Amino acid sequence: MSVNGNRRVGAVRPSHLMFTAGIGSLVDLPNFSVLIKGLEFWSYGGITGYDIDEPRLRAAVNRSLQRYGRGQIEQLRAAPWLEGGDTDPKGWAAQGVGIPVTPFPQWLRCTACNVLAAVDTNEFAFLNSNPRTPHEAKFVHDCKKGKPLAVAARFTLVCTVGHLDEFPYTLYVHHGRSCTKAERPKLRMKDHGGNQAANVTIQCVACGEKRNIREAMGERGRCHLPRCRGRHPHLGTYATDGCDQAPVLMVAGASNQWFPLTLSALALPKGQGGDIEKLLEDHWPDLQVIAERGQYDFMASIPKFGFLKEFDADSVVAAIAARKEGSTAPAPSAPDVQADLFGPEWDALSGPVPTPSDDFALRQVPVPPTLGELFADIRQVERLREARALIGFTRLDAPDPESPEIATRVDLSRGAQTWVPASEVRGEGIFLRVRDDLMADWAARVEKSPQMEAHREAFARFRVNRRSDRKTSDFDPYYGWPGARYIALHTLSHLLIRTIALECGYNSASLAERIYAGDEQDPRTGILIYTAVPDSEGTLGGLVSLAEERDFERILRRCLVDAGHCSADPLCSERLPHDPADYLHGAACHVCLFVSETTCERGNRFLDRRFLVPLSGDKDQVLTPVGLLP
Repeated sequence: MSVNGNRRVGAVRPSHLMFTAGIGSLVDLPNFSVLIKGLEFWSYGGITGYDIDEPRLRAAVNRSLQRYGRGQIEQLRAAPWLEGGDTDPKGWAAQGVGIPVTPFPQWLRCTACNVLAAVDTNEFAFLNSNPRTPHEAKFVHDCKKGKPLAVAARFTLVCTVGHLDEFPYTLYVHHGRSCTKAERPKLRMKDHGGNQAANVTIQCVACGEKRNIREAMGERGRCHLPRCRGRHPHLGTYATDGCDQAPVLMVAGASNQWFPLTLSALALPKGQGGDIEKLLEDHWPDLQVIAERGQYDFMASIPKFGFLKEFDADSVVAAIAARKEGSTAPAPSAPDVQADLFGPEWDALSGPVPTPSDDFALRQVPVPPTLGELFADIRQVERLREARALIGFTRLDAPDPESPEIATRVDLSRGAQTWVPASEVRGEGIFLRVRDDLMADWAARVEKSPQMEAHREAFARFRVNRRSDRKTSDFDPYYGWPGARYIALHTLSHLLIRTIALECGYNSASLAERIYAGDEQDPRTGILIYTAVPDSEGTLGGLVSLAEERDFERILRRCLVDAGHCSADPLCSERLPHDPADYLHGAACHVCLFVSETTCERGNRFLDRRFLVPLSGDKDQVLTPVGLLP
């Protein structure tokens, strides 16, 4: 990361820019905080090899951006980086390569004399003399007590539309008026400490006015805040007419100040959707005229389009029709686009074992005889590559797969964008397919049961309670209900992840899941548990080896034994979301089923142990065959 004339101030991992601190977010450095700037400010001069080639993900990003009226992107770009930057930081920094950032908040406080002023007032000096130690970058104040450190004044203003602004200290301390003694008065900020929220006094040195920051906090304090100016500091823009939303006082390090909107896709082998997507991306102007098989065969007979003979004609014609339908249908939400990406992945993982490649290698392993009643397939995913793209972000309201309309997306650039930031990780995994007949029979038994109905009604209450005031029509409280299949597969996935982490030494945060549950029209019964971190733990073969018969049966039996009890029982085992409760889990908690946010694809929702093991003695609602029950 670079600031102030391309001076380097820190470093983050590429995946960090996708999930923790991407464009528009604040990154805490040792001595101050910075804001990551928009796409217009990124520089790739002199860099090659930054393009991440994943046609399926690129097409999905375009479908999602269509919802927001944005143009089509042409590239997925990794973060700008030059090899050797750490060994020759002067040369690296001189080329302007890195993630551009700006100090934010730009109001700083001297730790010695408590002077409060903005960066552009020349009260503070920026020091970063040693390019090999960017973490030592800091602002100092030249006061009578030497050159003490100046730290960021941590208060900001945020609104639900996604605007972020500095706290108006001068106007606030003077109750919305100008100082009568000076045009730009010097302020002081004194923290009194205590245990009752913020206890910080702002004082004007010129006129002596004082005011405590607590008067601006909470619901009562909002009336003391000015109208939102509609500022996007990562883009350097203001709304022409301001913003009609009331701003909220927030500490700069608050976790709800920035939420990423991301999409991810697995790189698939040839013949499993990857090549066809790339074919349509590269030749869409020519292929979009095809409406039937005869037109395809005629075009393939022309020498210019001879490459079409390498593809399955019916599959390409169907893909063209689906793409045309998608372009005329209402633009899908990001969760719907992500769900569409799972279809080809399911076909690749559950279909015939393809020829191994650098990005995808699958190996069938025998299902242990004792597990044959539960699993139809167990496969080792010896190699996989996952590409991730950032398409926007939200503030205050997190993007929610169950209620995508509640959060307002913020753009990553001011104008038309032709690329989005992306990253990729390589890893390994285990793919499990539950027997189709077992799942179908179980789903038919429990779909109308009181327990499953309680989950479904809680889902509707959850949607209604989180319904945005901006959503005035076409609201279906049951839209997005994942169904009984998903709850069973998701619960089994969490049990396996926790057992793998406990027994085999894997950090659960380094694992991720993909649940292939489908729906009644397209039922699926698969789980992919895979490593999702860009370090050595994800590629050493440790996870793949657990799919061997000698290990996997023991792991499964242990996870089912663990599912039968929880130290929070009987509270946990008896939990069901009855009216008016709107939480989206049953017999599940941090002790028995919950995993880290980076691991679970649905935020620890749709989990219930009672559908895998008989917690109350009722075995009719349990998916697990009797022979495997502890």
